[in-house]
Amino acid sequence: MVQNIIIRNYQSSDRETCRSLWRELTEWHRHIYQDSTIGGENLGEHFDNHLSKVGPSRIWVATIGSEVVGLVGLDVSGCETEIEPLIVTEAHRNQGVGTKLVEKAIFEARKIGTSLNVSPVARNTDAIHFFYNAGFTNLGRVELFMDFLNRKWKSHVKLQGCKLNY
Repeated sequence: MVQNIIIRNYQSSDRETCRSLWRELTEWHRHIYQDSTIGGENLGEHFDNHLSKVGPSRIWVATIGSEVVGLVGLDVSGCETEIEPLIVTEAHRNQGVGTKLVEKAIFEARKIGTSLNVSPVARNTDAIHFFYNAGFTNLGRVELFMDFLNRKWKSHVKLQGCKLNY
């Protein structure tokens, strides 16, 4: 555990670093889904779009020294708030950064007074375990879909007696 992790409000000077973190997250999703098309061509724009949607007051960054090593955002919609995204650079994972970012998100969502949810991709078992251990133990919804892109899927996970691919 790193002891000098600081969680602070997003600043406009963090933009390029946060864009880089977003690219890293998208590359991870491309890897776990074995699909190089996820996120399109200009991955950094997705952070810009997210920033426009939620606003800078709903994004926090984690720093170690002067280096930004992670970020968390809250997407508020009615009576629900979603952690979106939670990103910790690979070099700083398993050091408490994600935990501190989630603690900040929980604190802020509690102030808003909504439910708080997360939506990790099904194949990201590390993220699922992380969020479960952080207290996310209620299953709110399941997203089922058909894939016409012929992506490779892992089989089978059982839910409510149904065999599903993930």
